[in-house]
Amino acid sequence: MNVSQGFKMAFASIFSNKMRSFLTMLGIIIGVFSVTVLIALGQGATASVTESISSMGSNLLTVNIMSRRNYDITADDIERLAESDNIMAISPYAATQATAKAGNENMDATVEGVTPQYLTIRNFAIAAGRGFIQNDLDRRFRVAVIGVDIADELFNTRDVVGKTINLSGVEFTVIGVMEEQGSSMMGSDDEHIFVPLTTGQRLMRNTQIRTFYASAASEDTVKAAKAEIEAFLSRELRSGPDSAENQWMIFDQSSLLETMNQATSTLTAMLGGIAAISLLVGGIGIMNIMLVSVTERTREIGIRKSIGAKRRDILFQFLIEAIILCILGGLLGILLGAVVIKVLGNILEISASMSANVVTLAVGFSMLVGILFGLYPANKASKLVPVEALRYE
Repeated sequence: MNVSQGFKMAFASIFSNKMRSFLTMLGIIIGVFSVTVLIALGQGATASVTESISSMGSNLLTVNIMSRRNYDITADDIERLAESDNIMAISPYAATQATAKAGNENMDATVEGVTPQYLTIRNFAIAAGRGFIQNDLDRRFRVAVIGVDIADELFNTRDVVGKTINLSGVEFTVIGVMEEQGSSMMGSDDEHIFVPLTTGQRLMRNTQIRTFYASAASEDTVKAAKAEIEAFLSRELRSGPDSAENQWMIFDQSSLLETMNQATSTLTAMLGGIAAISLLVGGIGIMNIMLVSVTERTREIGIRKSIGAKRRDILFQFLIEAIILCILGGLLGILLGAVVIKVLGNILEISASMSANVVTLAVGFSMLVGILFGLYPANKASKLVPVEALRYE
């Protein structure tokens, strides 16, 4: 029996019982669908998080002071660090939750106290109005720069410069609206309410600085800038080398990207592995049906052997049926997965897509399942003795 005959007989056998063939393939369809969708969504989430972190700037350093001791680090102390050649800009930061009101509209929001340098460090641009100037901080002016989502929610328009917004009972004048940033897996960048640092500290009734942001002069000076900040904190907090890690944390974008990529890659691999289990279950279903098929077609096998079919011909016929079932199931799973990935990508707002590597892996794994789980039934069919097969009722 040549290859073309084997394929013709396999297709004829599969399509002679369409419903049973479809139910047999269903395990493979679900398995391939699960693998492709979960891996694609995992890769899309990784790309989205990476893009969000990268958009902050590769030179960004985020410093969190965790010391429980009383310390006296002022905004001026921190800003003097920017005199270094390794640090381009630096900004203390404070944040609190507040209820924002305008007219009859209100919403819960995070109010962030910053200096004029902060918007530059974070690559935020002003679309209308202006940003902060030093005089706003010196005089503790009640002014605010807001994101477009805040403007849309409270005013139903983005032409809001000069209007007032109430933050926890305190009136602020809107002096600027930020350019639209968009949303990501890490949240929306358009829900900011910025106020001058000194005004924010008075609103929060807390002048202690626990967070500040810095921008290194270049990618090459990130390590040097980090070392200078560590030296400053060690001196101000009077901490020894052994206790430094408990006193503060400094995040730079490269290490944050590496950590996030490792976490999302591990999660994607784990989800893919869990989904692959359903492929194995589908393979067991293939084996079960092929064994039933061998039993049902025992007389057919006996007749074929009695007229000259060799053992390898019978082995090839049943093995090719199992492989075709798995490949067809794999292709249907990929088509279904492509549709679902497109829909979920739009809903979750991530750039999820089915890569060629994932498709190749899914089809290849389907063929492997067909071979592994079709080999035993095919081998059993090929070993049937013609005389006994012909006597089978």
